[in-house]
Amino acid sequence: MSSALKVKTSPRPGSRLALEVEIPGGRSQASYEAAVTKLSRSVRLPGFRQGKVPRPVLLQQIGPLRIRATALEDLVDSVWRDALKQEQIAALSNPELSEGFDVLLARFSPGEELTLTLELDIQPTPSLKTTKGLVAEAEPIHYDPDRVDELIEQSRRQLAAMVPVENRPAASGDQALVSFTGSYQDSGEPIVGGSADDLEVELEEGRMIPGLIEGILGMGLGETRTIPCQFPDDYPQEDARGREASFVLTLKDLKARELPELDDAFAQQASELPTLAEMRADLEQRLRDDTERRARNGRHDALLTALVQELEVELPETLIQQEIRALVEQTASQVAQQGMDIKSLFTPELVRSLMDSSRPEAEQRLKRGLALQALATKEQITVEEGEIEAKLKEVGSGQSKGESIDPARLRGAVAEDLLRNKLLAWLEENSTVTEKAPAEGTEPAID
Repeated sequence: MSSALKVKTSPRPGSRLALEVEIPGGRSQASYEAAVTKLSRSVRLPGFRQGKVPRPVLLQQIGPLRIRATALEDLVDSVWRDALKQEQIAALSNPELSEGFDVLLARFSPGEELTLTLELDIQPTPSLKTTKGLVAEAEPIHYDPDRVDELIEQSRRQLAAMVPVENRPAASGDQALVSFTGSYQDSGEPIVGGSADDLEVELEEGRMIPGLIEGILGMGLGETRTIPCQFPDDYPQEDARGREASFVLTLKDLKARELPELDDAFAQQASELPTLAEMRADLEQRLRDDTERRARNGRHDALLTALVQELEVELPETLIQQEIRALVEQTASQVAQQGMDIKSLFTPELVRSLMDSSRPEAEQRLKRGLALQALATKEQITVEEGEIEAKLKEVGSGQSKGESIDPARLRGAVAEDLLRNKLLAWLEENSTVTEKAPAEGTEPAID
């Protein structure tokens, strides 16, 4: 059984490999004898001690087919493991019998040579038609100085004091306390969930269904109005979609924001900086850094799309399924972080639907990873140990004392991240990235 197996390998579509294995008669006979011994331990017959049943009686009790089937199962299992080890094949999946177990069982005769063919997924070997001179188009992303003022105004609103309004009607930006009841105009029936007492509402566009906020604007304290509205066609409540409704609404209280002055005192409240000028400069630098980061990510995304166009590879189904499961698990984790009940939400039907819809993204992610792998091989781009050690020290200095991370996994993640950054930098140096032209009739994109 320790002698080398005769193995012939041949490639199959989809990054699969076929192994034709010749099993000597001595090994098939040994497997049969081992099966008899194993099954004999489970047979209990009156008048015989367990394990001491005579062989003819045993064979009659168990039946020749069951013994041969057990022997063949064990033989196939041991043979494929030995064949993979002997040929040094890194399998992504357990091998499958190309002809099926029943067909092989009909051919199996203990003591005689047996040839079987196994198929399995293997790690793909990606290649690139070209690596240099790629041309890619990225979405235009530019620094917008107006965003500084917008962020400052957001901070002012967050720090604003809410003061009662008594001498004017409701206006945009106010906070209203309302009570209302709603009904459908076509039937007069009340709207399920369409009533409330003492509900605080920000009088801003998009806060409620179309027409309701607009109807509140101009109301005075204590006033009651009937406000016509229409539910949008994509409203979550299916029976309400697109239907016209009316709400009898009373304005019970009204408050307005009293914004703080734009001075150093405000800056000290809104940030850790002592002056408004320093706060503004800090916000400007943060926005510039964020713009550059998003622009760089956009260039990298465009370059990876162009690189994948040069990729030649067949994706094994095993890798695709692994990537799909990773995406679904990522979705589940995000849902759990929002405090939702995973077990009740993620029904078998939803999981199947998510797996089907995640396939294109899974394939794209795999292709990008394999394209970078092929680029590293072709251009001999590597990460030195010194670079990894330096990054590990930097990462370690940012860890909290009680935080525990597996050193081997951390090293692997750091090395992978450094290599990816090197590969993307190399692509930028050896490719051309232009900005996508704005669609006809639109203004240039400013972000």
